[in-house]
Amino acid sequence: MKPRTAIAKSPGEPLLPLVKEIRGLVQSARRTASQNINTLQVVTNFEIGRRIVEYEQRGSRRAGYGERILKELSCRLTKEIGRGFSTTNLKYMRLFYVEYYETVQQIPQTLSAQLPAKTPMETPISQTVSDQFKPRFTLSWSHYIFLMNIDNRDERRFYEIESGQNQWSLSELKRQFNSGIYERLALSRDKQGVKSLADKGQIITNPQDLLKNPVILEFLGLDEKAHYSENDLESAIIDKLETFLLELGKGFLFESRQKRFTFDADNFYVDLVFYNRILRGYVLIDLKIGKLTNENLGQMQMYVNYYNREVKLENENPTIGMILCKTKNDALVRLTLPEDANIYASQYLLYLPSKEELKRKLIEWSESLPETPEGR
Repeated sequence: MKPRTAIAKSPGEPLLPLVKEIRGLVQSARRTASQNINTLQVVTNFEIGRRIVEYEQRGSRRAGYGERILKELSCRLTKEIGRGFSTTNLKYMRLFYVEYYETVQQIPQTLSAQLPAKTPMETPISQTVSDQFKPRFTLSWSHYIFLMNIDNRDERRFYEIESGQNQWSLSELKRQFNSGIYERLALSRDKQGVKSLADKGQIITNPQDLLKNPVILEFLGLDEKAHYSENDLESAIIDKLETFLLELGKGFLFESRQKRFTFDADNFYVDLVFYNRILRGYVLIDLKIGKLTNENLGQMQMYVNYYNREVKLENENPTIGMILCKTKNDALVRLTLPEDANIYASQYLLYLPSKEELKRKLIEWSESLPETPEGR
């Protein structure tokens, strides 16, 4: 009897796990290398800015002296090193040091002091990046160039913190800035809360910390003037779910759409169900394309009650209800709901409001608040 011939199998399928592991390793290594290169570039530019400022301080105080130095330096460096040293770039490096020197001035022995006098830009920079600067300079040079164009230092610091914590790309940072997230979060806080935004970024400890006023949905592509239904709005959100999660903020996980539950043989549907892992509780979102009514609030109260009594686990926090509506009425919310209700209403916009409009609203809101020892 002849031995049975083994049938050759395609190696593709058995190798899939190995391919995935190797691909993950390579992608991780590339990300790490990219981060190290970005950090080294930022630190190097900071040190170039330091040397420009120190050189200017030892030189003439005549008007135009600094401008002439930068032009001459740009020509020399471009000739000897190559691209990347235009007068504009050198101005940013100088400004970067001036604006951010406080970030590193508390270090007992600065990088500048550690560098050999004859070769200031050699290997000691890369050797000290992780120890000295990485916790402080966590963004790319392109991020910092964009941030330096924000005049309000509190606002700038907020976007710097949030970019680092949420790993915003430059395009995500620009979108959040253009949507006025700083002003929208500030409008939902007291004066102490606004100060905390600049010091710590968006810290979520209670449901109110999730609120933005308004929520911006320009990325859905729905024409503000066109006719659309609540189902159209919901479908557009599902299609752009990743961006919608970014707009909602930190800690949101999507669970379901049109979640059904039955009560006394009647079916009810929650538009969108999320879970917030920071607050450790469900977040129910109802979409209303018209004016907010007390019936909308009562319906959301029922949804929240159901989840608290039938769905929420014992170790989870109370369910949060959020109504996104075209027009909201704060007085109606206060009069309709009990004071301890965990339900909130936010207006949504299908377009990006101007930064000037949001800043004006923030100033008006700030001036209307009573002064407190904490808010002064």
